[in-house]
Amino acid sequence: MNKFLSAVLVSFSLASTTLCTSVAAQMPSLPKPLIDAKSWVLLDATSNQIIDSENANLQIEPASLTKIMTAYLVFNALKEKRLDLNQQITVSTRAWKVDASSSKMFIDPATPVSIGDLLYGLIVQSGNDASVALAEAVAGSEDAFVVQMNREAARIGMKSTRYANAHGLPSPDNFSTAADLSLLASRLIADHPQFYKTYYSTKSFTYNKITQANRNRLLWLDPTVDGMKTGHTEAAGYCLISSAIRPNGSGQRRLISVVTGTKSDQIRAQESLKLLNWGFLNFDTVKLYDKGQAVSSPDVWKGNQGKVNIGFTQDLYVTLPKGSAARLKPTLERKDPLVAPIAENSKVGTMKIMLDGKAIAEYPVLALEQVNQASIFGRAWDSIRLLFK
Repeated sequence: MNKFLSAVLVSFSLASTTLCTSVAAQMPSLPKPLIDAKSWVLLDATSNQIIDSENANLQIEPASLTKIMTAYLVFNALKEKRLDLNQQITVSTRAWKVDASSSKMFIDPATPVSIGDLLYGLIVQSGNDASVALAEAVAGSEDAFVVQMNREAARIGMKSTRYANAHGLPSPDNFSTAADLSLLASRLIADHPQFYKTYYSTKSFTYNKITQANRNRLLWLDPTVDGMKTGHTEAAGYCLISSAIRPNGSGQRRLISVVTGTKSDQIRAQESLKLLNWGFLNFDTVKLYDKGQAVSSPDVWKGNQGKVNIGFTQDLYVTLPKGSAARLKPTLERKDPLVAPIAENSKVGTMKIMLDGKAIAEYPVLALEQVNQASIFGRAWDSIRLLFK
């Protein structure tokens, strides 16, 4: 059983969660799902924990799953106002002449097209011509855009990914892993929720009088599925990243599945839905602490105040096997003594999440406020007190 045990990116601004094991490993009596795929990952995007995986770090050809990074960079440009959805661009010959046998939006150099339409062409129609046109709009050329893709992949922690183009057509220099792709998918949804909602759940799009359906069958099969992207080449097989959001107590919970290397369009949809259902049925996501909630207020030495509130800068969730929440035990380990100055959001400890005596995850505990140094006399007095501590 190949477990994805490496660090998983979370939404904390200064540090990441360390997973001590996959969630499913805490429930050895639960049969592992039999997924007919080369590799797969099931990620709880609410807690940012891997529920389970198989061959998660196996190098694969991502095919059109590459377009998730293309979309992510376009969304970044829109958010930063370097592009506008209504902006009209001229289609280059390079974009127009992209492999005629591959998926296309059918844009034309004679007809300007908006960034908004190109995004529908990229995401819904999986147009390789739209991929190149968007890359050129963001970076001036596809080659320059690829540099940005690889820089962004490194920044968000995709350690086993390399991009060679904006569309995912076969290249020996275009590769990734199921683990990296789950990371990218969760990051896009978290960083650009409105764009995700607008584009990834769209079932069809018409451009140039040609209507094309979204290839993600799960959008029709399960109303809780709201994205994300298919991919296929002869070498890659049929791949699908899918995401579903379902009720979780008084809130909601999102799971992301990555399935690669299946034998058909039908099988990738079938296995993805099987994986999502398995995750929702057998695991719970529990909220431990609110954003900004003080989990402790330890003493501070040599500071202008005697204590400091410590906690998390985002809501903290943990994913567990169903029925095990009562056995959960958070354990705080601090960097004592805490000596001023202490910067706001600096790491001052670690919260270990224990289940049946085993650590299943670790989270950085941060100072929720700044503590400045005391006066010279206050610092001198605390120096003497520390000698006897």
